Amino acid sequence: MTPKLAPGAARSGPLAARYANVRAASLVLAAPLSAEDCQVQSMADASPTKWHLAHATWFFETFLLERFEPGFVAFDPAFRILFNSYYQGVGEQHPRPQRGLVSRPSLADVRRYRAQVDERMQALLASHGDDAEVASLVTLGLQHEQQHQELILTDIKHALSFNPIAPAYARRWPMAQVRPQPLRWFGYEGGLVELGHAAALDGDFFFDNETPRHRACAAPYELASRPATFGDFLAFIEDDGYRRPELWLSMGWDWVRSGARTAPLYWCRDAGRWLIHTLQGVVEIDPHTPVCHLSYFEADAFARWSGARLPTELEWELAARALAAPVAGNFAGRGAFHPLPQKDPVGDEPVQMFGDVWEWTQSAYLPYPGYRPLPGAVGEYNGKFMCNQFVLRGGSCATPAGHVRASYRNFFPPEAQWQFSGVRLARDIAP
Repeated sequence: MTPKLAPGAARSGPLAARYANVRAASLVLAAPLSAEDCQVQSMADASPTKWHLAHATWFFETFLLERFEPGFVAFDPAFRILFNSYYQGVGEQHPRPQRGLVSRPSLADVRRYRAQVDERMQALLASHGDDAEVASLVTLGLQHEQQHQELILTDIKHALSFNPIAPAYARRWPMAQVRPQPLRWFGYEGGLVELGHAAALDGDFFFDNETPRHRACAAPYELASRPATFGDFLAFIEDDGYRRPELWLSMGWDWVRSGARTAPLYWCRDAGRWLIHTLQGVVEIDPHTPVCHLSYFEADAFARWSGARLPTELEWELAARALAAPVAGNFAGRGAFHPLPQKDPVGDEPVQMFGDVWEWTQSAYLPYPGYRPLPGAVGEYNGKFMCNQFVLRGGSCATPAGHVRASYRNFFPPEAQWQFSGVRLARDIAP
């Protein structure tokens, strides 16, 4: 996931303790991996675990220690370029597709880098923790690191998928099941509504692309009670979904043909069974698990085949606020993620809006009316990506705490598959 940085209020509680907890969680995620695992880069869109660990540390060294620490001396001046992602305002960056070639510094060196920066950051927090600007930047850095925690999981899953011995990241990895019952539809009258972050609804922290809160008009629509499952998508495949151009956008059909695609990422056929590569290794698909690793093209074609469509992000957020109370996220801090079913207000069926898969919307990733990015380097991560990308909502099984809220806007290009991305259907209803 591309890090998306913006201003926000510091979370309640001792900031130093929160800093220590978030930083420790990254090392917990890396713990099952060997040094060789942490070095590999499987594609240009993914990064090595070692790079994630270093880049998150680079943020604190560059934006806090360099600015606020008396007598600042860099841990290693070369790291300023090596571990800069694409902050143009800070200076040059090592090319993203070549991060896996950076065999030195070693993983041990990166761990020493993290330890030294952490020690210095704790000293800074002890002396400047009450400074509002320091607290805001530290909170931002922690949110940024949590986004990279999700990337550690998605990127290593992609890398391990190329290993012919099919290694597992973890022997057990929970994914929510959708109860085997018919899909239900919830209707919304539409009208003039409000969209965007509200502290009373979503918590204090926000990224700038969630603002400003503004009014928008929604037409009457219906939204599915659950995300589509592997079983739902398997029916699409068996109905020649990947061979029917009328179901696909033009770019999507070109994408299918150019890649000779017949199933989503990580699926394979073996002796009449569909298998899938997961974080716990290769397993047989579970028809009642939310289908994931769909591109926008696949989600859109599936929706069209289903006689439905993708929701807009306005529709998704409106439904999420109607069906579910705000949630705090699903990362427990020890590598244990869990689904977050919400109550159906008109029945006893769980309404799964958060924490299973990121759900594609048909909304292009664009600024809200009145949006203004922050000045300077820390404002580079949202506004400049508002082109050729679509919004996803809801958070996934790999999303850390504090990043699952109704207003959160994730975004990816339409061909992206390696994130835990799925689909929830919508359809129009007569006014």
